[in-house]
Amino acid sequence: MNVIEVNGLSKHFGSFKAVDDITFDVKKGEIFGFLGANGAGKTTAMRMLTGLLVATSGNATVAGYDVNREPERVKARIGYMSQKFSLYEDLTVAENVTLFGGIYGLSDEQIREKLLEMEPASLKSLVGSLPLGWKQKVSFATAMLHDPAIVFLDEPTGGVDPITRRQFWNRLYEEADRGVTLFVTTHYMDEAEYCDRIAMMVDGRIAAIGTPAELKSNLNAASMDEVFVKLARGGVRS
Repeated sequence: MNVIEVNGLSKHFGSFKAVDDITFDVKKGEIFGFLGANGAGKTTAMRMLTGLLVATSGNATVAGYDVNREPERVKARIGYMSQKFSLYEDLTVAENVTLFGGIYGLSDEQIREKLLEMEPASLKSLVGSLPLGWKQKVSFATAMLHDPAIVFLDEPTGGVDPITRRQFWNRLYEEADRGVTLFVTTHYMDEAEYCDRIAMMVDGRIAAIGTPAELKSNLNAASMDEVFVKLARGGVRS
């Protein structure tokens, strides 16, 4: 079952084609990697899929809703975690959870239940005082508050140490096993190996798509680092 379907999606800014006629699908419970060099079009594509940016042409559905015509319905069915850990650093963990729980439409009782699932010691801490790894955990927990069908993660492990990154991916596996779909961008090619499938963006287009094993085989590459180099070096954007 596909929960994301993208057909000929494009976004132009004047004569600049930030995203140029991309087509792919993502299955329920899949960890889908969306990779590419800076400027390849990943963020623009993600903004269209999350209902934050209207496409120039083409169409896409996320959780069964059209991203151009039903962006609010899309937003209600997805979670989002950015590389900046979009939390209020001058609020405590509990205050952030309460705030975002209200935004997502959770009842007071549901918010209390979510708070009980979190580490008690962290709830009274200001988010700004937490180590980076803890911020990451809180940010992901906040993105999952309303039990979304799909979670978009934009470079969620940037700056995090390898052990914490591995622990974070273990959590992603748990959510995927529950049927949650995870759409991930990352600059760490070892993390690309953890994805079920990968789409590699180059200059606004999808240059290759498949499992890590398929991409390595097709490009005669020993690692995803080598896959990235072989594909990305053909790009002209900086």
